[in-house]
Amino acid sequence: MAVGLEKINKYDENVIAAVGTFGGGIASSGSVCGTLLGAVAAVSSLHSRGSLDEKENPRMWGVSNKLIKQFDTLTEPYGGRNCRDIARINWSDRDAVKNYYGNPESTRKDCVQLVGDLAFFLGTLLEKEMARLEEI
Repeated sequence: MAVGLEKINKYDENVIAAVGTFGGGIASSGSVCGTLLGAVAAVSSLHSRGSLDEKENPRMWGVSNKLIKQFDTLTEPYGGRNCRDIARINWSDRDAVKNYYGNPESTRKDCVQLVGDLAFFLGTLLEKEMARLEEI
């Protein structure tokens, strides 16, 4: 998410802090991968509203769906978009978590690759969206 916010000139440490629990598939539950959630949040930061008095740009939905489709393609080899499928770790198991972070051959390498691949796609998508907004 940080890279996405930097790309659209909306980097804010408070926002980064607010999504800290996205890791481990939402608070280490193994649910939806935090990488996808962060990427969608970055798109929302560009196209959504800051108050109920403002209007959302409806492009938010289409751009977010492009991200989800790309993420689904990237995660197809793992069997889904959930952290438990990608990282293949029980986040409640301290020894497994230590291995995940400490062993260079752990499934963390897959997560790092996935984060990089989606960040690249997000960056390209946000550049296109920024250019589109400048045309308006």
